[in-house]
Amino acid sequence: MNLVFENFFFLLKGAYYTLLLTIMSMFFGLIIGGVVAIARLKGNRPIRLLARGYVSIIRGTPVLIQIFVVYYGLVDYGIVFGPLTAATLALSINVGAYLSETFRGAILSIPKGQMEAAYATGMTSWQALYRIVLPQAARVAIPPMGNTFIGMLKETSLVSFITVTELLRQANLLIAQYYVNMPFYIGIGVMYWVMSTAFSAILEAIEKRLSKAY
Repeated sequence: MNLVFENFFFLLKGAYYTLLLTIMSMFFGLIIGGVVAIARLKGNRPIRLLARGYVSIIRGTPVLIQIFVVYYGLVDYGIVFGPLTAATLALSINVGAYLSETFRGAILSIPKGQMEAAYATGMTSWQALYRIVLPQAARVAIPPMGNTFIGMLKETSLVSFITVTELLRQANLLIAQYYVNMPFYIGIGVMYWVMSTAFSAILEAIEKRLSKAY
């Protein structure tokens, strides 16, 4: 394991990009997921069908293929993205599909009486949704969102295939240099575990805070 400690800061650079990619993808994924969930619940028939098709396609195809489509496939049509931008875009689109289902399920889990009570106070449908339903749905959505966050953190390793300098790529560069595998794989495994545990702790704290509020 000495080689891991000697090259710790080199691996730390990869961990930084892993975290950056995870946070950026989850941020944009949250926006996409929220929009798609609302589209499926409140949109007209064509919009609902479009949103449903998006979710079906993304959930039914491998993440790696989606990354390749964005990074390599779009080049055929003159659309060129840098590795980090392509990775962020592909992962955001992917996680957005999963989060949309999480949000939709959370919203549907709120009793209809909550909306009826909001209407009785003079709120519009959108006011009731944003002021009454969504805050409660957020508490319901946190646990499955945590699983999605952690899954996304681990899926960032796939972007090493398009030369993004995340954690796995950094480890592979060291393996090619030293011709040793196990110490580096164990080392980055521990780093992934630490990051996943930290994310879990943060989301747990948010969930407890929301539980107290509602």
